[in-house]
Amino acid sequence: MQKRVIMILMILLGVTLGISFLPDAWHALQLDNTNWLNNVLTNAVLGAIISFIIAMFSAKYIVSGIKRIEKAVSELSLTYLLFGSLGAILGLIIGVLVSIPLYNVPLPLVNLALPIFIMVFLGYLGFKVGTTRIEEWSKLFAGKKKEKEGEVLERKVGDHFHKYKILDTSVIIDGRIYDIAKTGFLEGVLLIPNFVLYELQYIADSGDSLKRVRGRRGLDILNALQKEEDISVEMYDGDFEEISEVDSKLIKLAKLLDGIVVTNDYNLNKVSEFQNVPVLNINALANAVKPVVIPGENMHVLVVKAGTERQQGVAYLDDGTMIVVEDGQHYMNQNIEVVVTSALQTAAGRMIFAKPVHATKNIAEK
Repeated sequence: MQKRVIMILMILLGVTLGISFLPDAWHALQLDNTNWLNNVLTNAVLGAIISFIIAMFSAKYIVSGIKRIEKAVSELSLTYLLFGSLGAILGLIIGVLVSIPLYNVPLPLVNLALPIFIMVFLGYLGFKVGTTRIEEWSKLFAGKKKEKEGEVLERKVGDHFHKYKILDTSVIIDGRIYDIAKTGFLEGVLLIPNFVLYELQYIADSGDSLKRVRGRRGLDILNALQKEEDISVEMYDGDFEEISEVDSKLIKLAKLLDGIVVTNDYNLNKVSEFQNVPVLNINALANAVKPVVIPGENMHVLVVKAGTERQQGVAYLDDGTMIVVEDGQHYMNQNIEVVVTSALQTAAGRMIFAKPVHATKNIAEK
């Protein structure tokens, strides 16, 4: 379809060029007195034929070029295109104004070629200024007003405050974000950047079966979030091509949109805090809502594997909390009663240390 449209447009262009320029060509060849050759109909037909021949050989290359341009443009963010276009238009306007005095100079190079060069140069310069200072332009046009002391921010009842929660790959694959969002504890909009979606797709297409399962789980979580009517989910189409790492792109996006990064990646959490980017850690939330374990409390556990030191055994609570049982290797695959000796709380999780109750009794009896 595109090829046909291009051929039709080129034929129409050929008709126009034939009517406009072929009479001069006939005059240069001293054939302008030939009425059957030098007339509007003949010139239009010859121009159309010549354009049709050219279109037959060049249409597929033009279509291929258009597709490459469409692909390149689709990968650019709307903000990039908007400020780039505004910068280019402003540069062209300045170029036209600067070129006006040059049209009166009686030199062909000065009054024709130089204005074109100036307009192209200033248009390109305006485009570069518009696209390389996006953050500054956004702040300039946003026009945020500082609130005075004692002044109440006016907001209508129907207005909604969109505080973007930017999800990273790890928290999507983890899946708990879906349950948290359903409870309504997360206000605002869940924002899914395209580069995070591409990373999920890459993981889902991996040759490693474990990675493939995790990637598909993440895509299923995204689909489930989008189908929930009470959860607001949006996509961010932009990208930061100068940045290669997804974590760095997330931090850059959070700064740009004044959003909050949602993750369960410990390292991303620390880097975000260092760069003064707000972050919500799902692991920290899970640790905060876990029941507190008090030293001296008894509990029944199943020792499932050996530990790393001093014949330790390892057991787990129903919520996944690891319990290190002293001398637990002697009770492999047994349900035993243990007493909590201490608990270690970290951002990466919680660990409980315990020892068998009967061992404590034996020590007390001695």
